Formats: sequence, structure tokens, C-alpha cells
Amino acid sequence: MTGDHQTLALLLFSTFVAVTLGITTWVGRRRQGSAEEFYAGGRLFSPMENGFAISGDYMSAASFLGISGLIALNGYDGMLYSVGFLVAWLVVLFLVAELVRNCGRFTLADVVAARMRERPVRIAAGTSSVTVSVLYLVAQMVGAGSLVALLLGGTSEAARTWTVIGVGALMVIYVSLGGMRATTWIQIVKAVLLLGGTVALTALVLVRFHGDVDRLLRTAAERSGHGEAFLAPGLAYGGDWVARFDFISLGLALVLGTAGLPHILSRFYTVPTARAARRSVVWSIGLIGGFYLMTIVLGFGAAALVGPDAVRASNAAGNTAVPLLALDLGGGAHSTGGTVLFAVVAAVAFATILAVVAGITLASSASVAHDLYASLRRRHSKPRSEVAVARVAAVGIGAVAIGLGLLARDLNVAFLVGLAFAVAASANLPVLLYSLFWRDFTTRGAVWAVYGGLVPSVVLVLLSPVVSGSPQSLFPDLDFQYFPLQNPGLVSIPLGFVAGWLGTVTSPEVPDEARHAETEVRSLTGAGAV
Repeated sequence: MTGDHQTLALLLFSTFVAVTLGITTWVGRRRQGSAEEFYAGGRLFSPMENGFAISGDYMSAASFLGISGLIALNGYDGMLYSVGFLVAWLVVLFLVAELVRNCGRFTLADVVAARMRERPVRIAAGTSSVTVSVLYLVAQMVGAGSLVALLLGGTSEAARTWTVIGVGALMVIYVSLGGMRATTWIQIVKAVLLLGGTVALTALVLVRFHGDVDRLLRTAAERSGHGEAFLAPGLAYGGDWVARFDFISLGLALVLGTAGLPHILSRFYTVPTARAARRSVVWSIGLIGGFYLMTIVLGFGAAALVGPDAVRASNAAGNTAVPLLALDLGGGAHSTGGTVLFAVVAAVAFATILAVVAGITLASSASVAHDLYASLRRRHSKPRSEVAVARVAAVGIGAVAIGLGLLARDLNVAFLVGLAFAVAASANLPVLLYSLFWRDFTTRGAVWAVYGGLVPSVVLVLLSPVVSGSPQSLFPDLDFQYFPLQNPGLVSIPLGFVAGWLGTVTSPEVPDEARHAETEVRSLTGAGAV
């Protein structure tokens, strides 16, 4: 890219960073010593504010960069991510949002531990939440590296490395100083910027084709080199039965995984009531739905105007399709319009990454402090010391995410998020649903449900083509691929539910009907909710 691109984009990056650091500093002056203030922002956000914040948390680099890239490269099959990410919110709305808000305080483990022995349940749920969060963070780090590699012409690996480290450092600062209140306002600012940028790009694509969507799709198909097959199912997932099972596995993970994401569940505790939590989800569905519809236009627009070959040449996984599309829509590489539009889109994408990593880091550090640390040292744990542990945990989680982000930098960010969703759907969703709806569920069942989904999903990913056995793997020179699917959800999600059932029916523990009744009334009515 030209020096003008670099200068303008870096200026806009710096502006956003300065504004968000200002928000963090301003919020940090308020008293952050209490756990409720640090984890839940004092539960003072309105449904609209929380709806924008949830949207900001959910519309990640995977959505903005990854999905559009997958559509540009794979056509119809790439749309699975857009549809799956959106449909998942119906599960959240009808099964999770209100009940979780009524039953918990800060984390997923609060909901499960309400009627179980706390220590084993909190350790299991906390471990699972941290694993999911780290996987999700890796995707954002990869997105940051891809973006800066494009900005600098892809010539500097050192620049990509330092960018990932810089993003990690900023997210630790946001979480450590500002807690949930600062993170929420950063999410709101980012959601407005992202939606505004996406609307502008979508309008420009449609204007280029005079509003003729059919012409847009046919042009994309012609430039793809696949013809009509680009607009039909099967290009990415229809080659053989393994690819078809991968398609089903990915769909299950996307639709069921959202309800088990720790950073999404923690959002329901930032509003004062369960009704407000439900209204927050309605707001977020509207915002997220509009956004994902627009990513479809951007993906096919990139295929039609930039071309899959140019997208693949810039980044093999397609992560840079949207910035390249912005460059073309603005008038080309050496035009003023192209320079400005590219810089704006790059800055919005970078803002997206910074905001999302802050939310995920806060949720995972809360799991470490509130669930793991507080369980192991409950007698000596005070709210203030718990918050201090959360701040330290943010640093450690940031360091792990930076290291893994550098390792996985050549994978598609939407694909990486799909893995995080598979682990969330396998380990977190079964224990959550059983705890809310199964009267006879026991502590052993809860622990087995978590580990019965978490361990298989992680092991299957390690033994899959993602890690070894193909040129696109993390370790292309090694081959310990024994599981053929790239996404483990088809196997690991049922295993999580079966393990929870098996642990319960083999448990000598007598289910506490009184605690279940109390939890049921509380979840449905909000009586006694924090």
C-alpha cells in the first residue's frame, strides 16, 4: 500500500485508541474495587445500550473480515457463517437470556452452581470458559495481524508481530483499568462505527451495480472461475461426504455455540432486570441481523469487483477482502477516494478487534478470579482481592492469546471463531441447559457434561486437518491427523450432552428438589435475583 494509505489509516487507528483510552481513564477514576462494578458495570446499562454493546461484542473481526472473505472465495457456502451466526440468537433469546440473568451474578458457573456443589462445578465451568475465550481471542489477533500486513504491503513480519503484541497490551489496559463499564462504552462506540462503515460500503456496492442484485451475483460468479457453481451449495463443503459432514458440524457449532460464549453470557448481568436482558437481545438481533445481511453483499461485491484471485493473493484465507473492496470502491489504489475509504475501513476493522478482545478478556479474567481462584481459596477471598486477581489474570490471558495468535496467523478468522463456537456448544451449552431444565441433574452430571464436551472438542481439533496433515495446517510439515473433520461439533456436542446424562444417572447423589424448585422459580420469575 502507498504511504498515504499507511499514514491516514495509522492516524485513524491512533484516534480511536486515544478516544478509547480516554474513556478507560475516565471510567477508571470511578471506584472499581467492588466485584459488581468491575464485572457488571454496576448493572446500570439500559436495554438499548446493552443491545449495542452485545452487538459490538458479537460483530467481531471474524464477522467483518472473515465472513466476507469466505463468501468472496467460496460463494454460497461462505454464507453459512452469516446465517449460522444470526440464527444462533433465537436460541439465546428463547432459552438463555432471561433465565441466565435471573439465576447468576457474573459468570456461567454462577448459574450451574446455584443447585450443585460449588467447588467442582466452578472449576469445571471456569476452565471451559477460559478455553473458549482464548480460542476466540486468537481469531481477533489473527485479524489484527492480517490487517496490518495488508496495510504495510505484506512485507514486514515484524510489523505483524508487534501489532499482535500491541493489541494484546491495549486489551489488558482496557480491562485492568476500566472493567465492564469502560469495556461496554468501547463496545458501543465500536458498534456504531462498524455499522456505519458497513452501511456505507454496502450502499456503494449496490450503487456500482445500479441496485441490480442479480447482476452483482452473476458478475461475482463470472469472476470466480467457477461459474454458476459459485452461487450453488457444494463449492466448499460438497466435494465428498467428509466435506458434507463438516458442513453439518459447522452449522451445529455456529447455531448452538453463541448461547455458551462466556463474554456474551456476562452481558446479561450488566442490566438491572431479566426483562431488560430480554429487550437487550431484541435490540442486538435487529442490529446483528442487519449487519450479517450486509456482509453477504460485501462478500459477493468483493468477488465481483476485486476478484477471488486478487483476494487470495493478498491473504490466502480471504481476511483482507473488505479492505480491498473499499480500495476499489473509492477509485483504486492511487486515488484519494480509495486511500480515504481504505483507511476508514482498516481503522473500523482495527477498532472492532480492540473492542472485542477487551470484552473477551474481561469475561475470561472474571472466570479465573470469580470461579477458579474464589473456589480454591474461598475462605480468604474478598471482593477486592478477587478483582485484583482478575486484573492479573487479564495479563496472563493476554500473553497466551498473543502467542497463539502469532502461531495461527495464516488461518481464516471466521474459521477460527467456528472452532471457539464448537467448544462453547460442546462444553458450556449442555451443562447450562441441563441446569436450567432437568430436575434430576446432579453435580457429577454437571462436571461430566463440561469435561465430556471440552476434552473431546479440544482433542479432536488437535487431531484434525486444522493442526497437521495439509498445506493449510498450523504445522504443515507434520502429520498426526486422525480426525477428518475440520470442526469437531458434530461429534463433541452430542458427547457433552451424553456425558452430562451419564454422569447424572450414575451419580449416588440424591437431587436436591428444594434447590431445583428454588432455581426454577427464580429463573422464571426473577424472585430473589441479584
